[in-house]
Amino acid sequence: MRIVVLVKSVPDTNGDRKLELETGLTDRAASDAVLDEISERAVEAALTLAAREADSTVELLSIAQEEAQSVIRKGLAMGADTATQIVDPALTGADTNLTAEVLAAALKRKEFDVIIAGNQSTDGSGGVIPSMLAELLDLPALTELTTVDFESGALKATRATESGTYELRADLPAIISVTESFPDGRFPNFKGIMAAKKKPFEVLSLADLGVNAEDFSVPHVIMTAVSERPPREAGVKIVDEGDAAAQLADFLVKNRLA
Repeated sequence: MRIVVLVKSVPDTNGDRKLELETGLTDRAASDAVLDEISERAVEAALTLAAREADSTVELLSIAQEEAQSVIRKGLAMGADTATQIVDPALTGADTNLTAEVLAAALKRKEFDVIIAGNQSTDGSGGVIPSMLAELLDLPALTELTTVDFESGALKATRATESGTYELRADLPAIISVTESFPDGRFPNFKGIMAAKKKPFEVLSLADLGVNAEDFSVPHVIMTAVSERPPREAGVKIVDEGDAAAQLADFLVKNRLA
């Protein structure tokens, strides 16, 4: 079983997050970079599935700046076999359309049975990449999953919603996205950390993939303006002098809240 896991380096959620007002991009120097928590869960799901199937391999795939290589290697330390990182200055601030196009181009170079991704990253929170890849690669997509397993050459999974639990099935190859219902990623031990330094790690550019980031015949989202959030203003204070109810009602009507 050949499994590819999409992973992402993101600013540490425990640190400060700021936008560069000139570019509209996240200031990644303002916080330490870490492997996204949902990516860790995706890697854990892949390793669990691989353990159930003989001769399985787990490969990591990421778009990230060059310095993120050490972050991606955490997935190798957890137990993944190989990694591919796509590095190119033209991908700085890439929107979901370009991101999906680049990932699809990289995946077309590989043989795989399952692609596993998190349902959404903690920085962009787009939540659309798995479905976009399914469209570009013509694959069945099982998204927002709470469980997944192999069954007779196919995937069976569950998705929990407010209206009930769905039982899903897809023939291979397929792409899935996992949610926070999946277990936390395992903690890499010393042996895994040392082994990760020697595992195959491929670095590709857009030229290697034949993708032109400046091809605007494909729709792209472009940031036109960004500004700091205005400071919070003081709220309306109602002093009860026997007419508090009337003041409150007037406030609700005036602000179209009633």
